[in-house]
Formats: sequence, structure tokens, C-alpha cells
Amino acid sequence: MTVKLNKKAFDHAKKLIRDGKAAKDERDDWSEHAPSTKEENAFLEKHDFAEYGKWYLGVDDEHPDDQKGHYNFPIGDFRIVHRCGVISAESRAGQYDHDDIRDALGKLLDLIDKE
Repeated sequence: MTVKLNKKAFDHAKKLIRDGKAAKDERDDWSEHAPSTKEENAFLEKHDFAEYGKWYLGVDDEHPDDQKGHYNFPIGDFRIVHRCGVISAESRAGQYDHDDIRDALGKLLDLIDKE
């Protein structure tokens, strides 16, 4: 599995945070705020995978970019960035040695906490 930083998602997240579209929730809130499979599918019915991918900080080159499996490390609910999602993704990225993704998520967390 070759997972790398999704720079488009990173830039999208920074813009959303700067525009005030981030929830300053707590780490444990992600289980309630993470989009469900139903919500992901509903989003994909209205948008393409390029838009879908803007909500995932990691991409896996072993899967085509028109499959959900291509996208890893979700950070929002397709409306706003969630601090709890960023924290959860940062922890998972560190656990699996995806240092570039972990570092990007740390920058997003700093940006959320600063705003």
C-alpha cells in the first residue's frame, strides 16, 4: 500500500479553516461526526471523486482514484473540517508511519487551534 499526502485536500482544508469552516470539537467526537457510508454515498451521488477526495488527507495509489479505497484519513463531514477528525487522522497516520500526512495534519490542527 502506497499512501501519500493528498495536497489538494490539504490546501482545501487550510482554506476551509481560514474561512471559519472548522469545528473545534474534542477528539472523542469523531465517532459521532465522521461521515457514515450512507453519507459518503449520498455525497458521491451529487459530486465526483475529485470533490470527494478533498476531504481525505491520504491517497492510496494501489486503488484507482474513482474508488473509495483510494482515499484515506478523512478530516470532515463534507461541509466543515472537524478538529476531532484531524486529531484521529493524525494519530492513525503516525501509527502507520505516514510522516508527511501526520505532519500536514499537525499543521491543520495548529491552524484550527489558532483560529
